[in-house]
Amino acid sequence: VQLQASGGGLVQAGGSLRLLCTASGRAFSTITMGWFRQAPGKEREFVSAISRRGGKAGYADSVKGRFTITKDNIKNTLDLQMNSLKPEDTAIYYCAATSRLYTDLHEVTSWDYWGQGTQVTVSS
Repeated sequence: VQLQASGGGLVQAGGSLRLLCTASGRAFSTITMGWFRQAPGKEREFVSAISRRGGKAGYADSVKGRFTITKDNIKNTLDLQMNSLKPEDTAIYYCAATSRLYTDLHEVTSWDYWGQGTQVTVSS
C-alpha cells in the first residue's frame, strides 16, 4: 500500500485545516486507516483511526471533539478535518494503514504502512 498525505500548512490558533491521504496498491475497504503525529523532540503519537468500512472511528483524548476522520472507499481517500486548532497540535502528521485485526491501534507498531508526513503548524 502506498500512502500520500497532503493538506498541511500554517494556521492561526482557532483555525481549521483538512488533511488528505490517498492510497493505492490494495483495496481500500480491506484496510484500517489512521493518523499519527510527531512533534519535535517527541514520540509519534496516535491521533485517530477509522475502521475498514468507515463505520467506526476513534480519537485521542487531546483531539476528541475537534478532529473528524472520514474514509471514502470509492475514492480511496482518508480525510482528517481539524477544527479549533491549538499550538500544541503543531506536528508532522502521518497517515497510516494496517491490515491486522485485533491489534492496539494506538501503538505505532500495529501499523504496516506509512505516508511521508505533512507539516501542520499552528501559531498562537
